[in-house]
Amino acid sequence: MSQPDPDEEARAGDPRASRQEPTDDVPATTDRRSRVGEPVVRADPEITGERASDAIDFDPDDPESVARAAEVLAEFAGCQGEEDCVDMLRGAAACAALVRGVGSYREAAERAGGVSVSFIRTWARVHDLPQSVRRHVARGEIAPSAAKHLARVDGPARLDLAWAVLDHDLTVRQVRSLASRVNDGTSAQEALREEGVELGDIRLSLPVEQYRELRREASMQNTTPSDLVAEMIAERYD
Repeated sequence: MSQPDPDEEARAGDPRASRQEPTDDVPATTDRRSRVGEPVVRADPEITGERASDAIDFDPDDPESVARAAEVLAEFAGCQGEEDCVDMLRGAAACAALVRGVGSYREAAERAGGVSVSFIRTWARVHDLPQSVRRHVARGEIAPSAAKHLARVDGPARLDLAWAVLDHDLTVRQVRSLASRVNDGTSAQEALREEGVELGDIRLSLPVEQYRELRREASMQNTTPSDLVAEMIAERYD
């Protein structure tokens, strides 16, 4: 049976995100299915614990919420380097919601008290990263500074780079370089290989019973555990 893809990570984003067509090259679609500004990750207690109840919902269709987003954005811009990952995701959400609410990066910058357009554009893109990536940012497993570079690339490449960060401890400098190469036309797989990273190489720890059965079945089918797991995953998500 076909499994749902709750993130739609490599496809077009939520059509609700483009109800108001912004200017200044604001993206009309994102990798998000949830409304821009909705605290899907920040409001998840499994990720943020007791802080989940404090998550702010920025609604770009609500003038009061847009005004609140402008305030939070201005505070965020003035506290760079002093905030944790969850606070940075809140600031990123404020950027995205304000831009969507007022219709352009330029107007958003003015509403936020003169914050630079490049700053707002950078963090709005972070907010538009797939939920699965933003969850790792909230957990502190992907640095916000690395997320900024992941957000520079589109489609499956941003997932490829994100998972490589987790599996191979890539530095922010490496992610920045990889993002630039991908945007210059190099595939994520080739760019990672040039860094000595083989995309898809992952170490798994299994309970002993499942490990024993995986090894047994792979042997009986004259294949490898990796190929057998890949086949199982393909069947699950076909």
